[in-house]
Amino acid sequence: MSGWQNSTRLKRRDILRGTAGFGAALLVTKLTGCTQTSEPTETSESSAEEGSTGEAAGEPVKVGLVAAITGPSALSGEAITRGLTVAIEEINANGGVMGDRPIELVIRDDESTPAKGVAAARELIEQENVAVIFGGLDSPVSLAMLSVIHELEVPYMGVWAAATGITRNDFEPNYAFRVSANDNIVDSFLTRYAQETYDVSKVGLLLINNPWGESNEAGFKEWAPEYGLEIVGVEKFNDADTDITPQLTRLKDGGAEALLLVANAAPGAQAMKSLVRIGWDVPVISHWGISGGRFPELAGQDAADKVVFVQTYSFYGDQSETGQKVLDALQEEYDLAGPSDILAPVGTANAYDAMHLTALALDTAESTEGPELREAFYDLPTYEGLIKTYDKPFSPDNHDALSEDDYILVQWDGSEIVPVESAAE
Repeated sequence: MSGWQNSTRLKRRDILRGTAGFGAALLVTKLTGCTQTSEPTETSESSAEEGSTGEAAGEPVKVGLVAAITGPSALSGEAITRGLTVAIEEINANGGVMGDRPIELVIRDDESTPAKGVAAARELIEQENVAVIFGGLDSPVSLAMLSVIHELEVPYMGVWAAATGITRNDFEPNYAFRVSANDNIVDSFLTRYAQETYDVSKVGLLLINNPWGESNEAGFKEWAPEYGLEIVGVEKFNDADTDITPQLTRLKDGGAEALLLVANAAPGAQAMKSLVRIGWDVPVISHWGISGGRFPELAGQDAADKVVFVQTYSFYGDQSETGQKVLDALQEEYDLAGPSDILAPVGTANAYDAMHLTALALDTAESTEGPELREAFYDLPTYEGLIKTYDKPFSPDNHDALSEDDYILVQWDGSEIVPVESAAE
């Protein structure tokens, strides 16, 4: 599917470098919030008013999203959907991709279940003919999808799931890319923060009992000695556990001076409730899974406010031109009052930048064929994104667009996720 005019493609690259503003949507999947299921989702076309210029009107290029749209982590799926939608509306209003082709988003609900994620990915590729699969919050789902992604040779673009093995896998060639955190890098970041901020020498690991927890266990064990930290215990718990006091008691008795937590919102909340139950006042530094659901509501506000966790972006404070544009678009599209109403900012921000980078890859490849598109990710033009300016973000040796320099630390201030410095003011 090549042969589209280069002049149009180059013009669009200039637009993506920040010379154009937000426009009306040309073609996106009809969204229904968190009420969608894993059944095939109908899509609808909506045309902009006649008289507008630069809007895409050719054959759609479909991209798929496999994420938690229902269940305890549904908030994460909605946040990702919003980030993708705002980006797609911009892209389509500015001429689409590959000349004049609008992007169409097709969503499937994995219900945080690996088997359902695998089935959804296969259906999207084989029946919907999507050019790219965007992944959701859950690392076990994304890890399970890798076999289908590589069998069918369609790029995967991660926007939340952080397991190291998603991008650093054994497949050759590697079709998994990511605009999100990488557990190994996050583990270094959080371990260093624990030592420098709290001046501790002993930490305990409290990890969800799944492949994501295993990914972080390996990372923490690698990096703790680098910062002079001793891991006094590794405790694991399951999604459905409601009492984690035995694990916490062992970590306390082992001399842990801070806890490194890895869990999604619902199990993470149970861990904090158990911490309150045993009356242990200890610093808790967490990975970002707790931001993908109703953590403050489930854990209790006082407990939630004590947790410091990692993110890649904040809509609070002074915004770049791109940041303000995205914030304005979110407020208009979803009737938000301000940054406090943005669901799980990390999912929205990562998805927004990932969609724009994917559009640039489609323009560069001038094709939706998987092998050509995979190679195009290595040859992207500079893109002034929301999180940062991306200059050759991917290479054959690195499929993660973000580094430790792109991470920030945040905490809850009431119902708002704010940078740590803001919460302390």
